[in-house]
Amino acid sequence: MPRAAAPVLLGVDFTCAPTPRKPIVVARGALAGDVLRLQGLEAIATLAGFEALLAAPGPWLGAFDFPFGLPRAFVDAHALGDRADAVVAEVRRRCPTRLAFRALVDAWGNARPPGQRLIHRRTDTALPGVASSSPLQTRYVPVGFMYYEGFARLVAAGVDVPGLHAGDAARVALEGYPGWLAHALIGRRSYKNRDDGATLIARKDIVEALEQGRSPLGLRLKLGHAQRDALAADAGGDRIDAVLCLAQAAWASRRPGYALPADVDPVEGWIVGAGALAAGAAWTR
Repeated sequence: MPRAAAPVLLGVDFTCAPTPRKPIVVARGALAGDVLRLQGLEAIATLAGFEALLAAPGPWLGAFDFPFGLPRAFVDAHALGDRADAVVAEVRRRCPTRLAFRALVDAWGNARPPGQRLIHRRTDTALPGVASSSPLQTRYVPVGFMYYEGFARLVAAGVDVPGLHAGDAARVALEGYPGWLAHALIGRRSYKNRDDGATLIARKDIVEALEQGRSPLGLRLKLGHAQRDALAADAGGDRIDAVLCLAQAAWASRRPGYALPADVDPVEGWIVGAGALAAGAAWTR
């Protein structure tokens, strides 16, 4: 019986409003043993280009840096559905624009006590030392808009999202979060969104740690000289974030069920690896 082809691995740093200046960045790679080779970086300047990426034939497995679900309390309060794919469809039906979604979130949050407005999913706080932003955050870092534009397109493309949406098993999407892996490598040092000496050194330290295999994932990143320079030179950090997501996809590709917990909430989803980091050696087995 012919052996199934290994999937192309993707790490996707997403933006809800891509432009040539601020594109979606895709890192492509392949895993051989414990070595993850970065095959290339791609910039996608439109949402139509992102849709084309999702439609590309498999086998591929990607980790995408945006929320795949909304907090259960918000979903239940608005009777949005009992599965993430149904929820995003209902959100888009009720809120035909991103700003309409913001208005829905604001109206609900403003009726709640301070500190309970931008609530989190269980997975957002399952990473020791860090917490990802609430999917209800539509300002500053607008991850709510990233959910609105990103997850709806995964579902529309027929991509398989384990536990959340049954689709083409040759095209698999997982929710990534580069922030936790960056934190594991360099602590709370800033590495992006500033063009100065300190952030440049931080980016170089991330790249060096990945290349030497000094990460909880137990993988070594293989880079060319030009790729190394490109990662360090990107002051916005989008290329490094895409590579960090790529590493998460590579790690998950070798775990049964992509290491997702059995009790993942079907409306909230799960960040790949969340919860497992606390298990220490379980990450590198």
